[in-house]
Amino acid sequence: MTEESIQVMGVRGLPLIQEGDDLCALISEQVALKDGDIICIASSVYSKAKGYTRTLGEIIPGERACRIAGRTGEDPRFIQAVIDASQEILLEYPFVLSELPCGHVGVRAGVDQSNIEKDHIILLPPNPMGAATDLREGFRDAAGVETGVIVTDTCGRSFRRGQTGHAIGWSGMTAIRDFRGDTDLFGHVLKITEEAVVDEIAGFANFVMGESDNGVPAVVFRNCPPWKGHDNLYFSPDEDIMRKLLTS
Repeated sequence: MTEESIQVMGVRGLPLIQEGDDLCALISEQVALKDGDIICIASSVYSKAKGYTRTLGEIIPGERACRIAGRTGEDPRFIQAVIDASQEILLEYPFVLSELPCGHVGVRAGVDQSNIEKDHIILLPPNPMGAATDLREGFRDAAGVETGVIVTDTCGRSFRRGQTGHAIGWSGMTAIRDFRGDTDLFGHVLKITEEAVVDEIAGFANFVMGESDNGVPAVVFRNCPPWKGHDNLYFSPDEDIMRKLLTS
């Protein structure tokens, strides 16, 4: 018996998401979901549905925001929103790199001005893991299925040009597939191999979603084989070499 091939389906036909929209119901109307599906959802549409947005006109920039904006050439109100969303600013220039309360580290705290009305900004969900659980329960209610959910954001990477999709929240699976203790084809015991599966899926989802005006904010993965591991996706401050170099 051969394994079924993994299917990847971009969810098209969704309206522009507004605050109060039921994302799970809208997605379930476009795709006949099945048990075991993994649904990747762009954090921006979840935030819009939940009202995690701000208008620039309501933001009064402080001294630090004005100073940083003077160096980066950005709107100081936007920089103030980044500071407000951040737990710690790790780098101010040539771009703001910050840690969020959830542990995610990203440029400008993931605050986004794309795919939203003029003078509005979208914030990342304050609790991405809770968001993934909320969505998973929503699909259970809307479609009567048990799924996995990954909430994604587009991020850059050290040492490489370009952005890829990253998982900032997940539910229904572990983040890491842990191979430590297994043996390779030659019988060697694997000692350090930990595969960030949720990021790999999020990266492919971002390829399907596209950027700009593609209009595909959700992607369904079907027939993914199960895996075992753990959820320690983020390095602790003591483990994170890059963080030590930035803050030393």
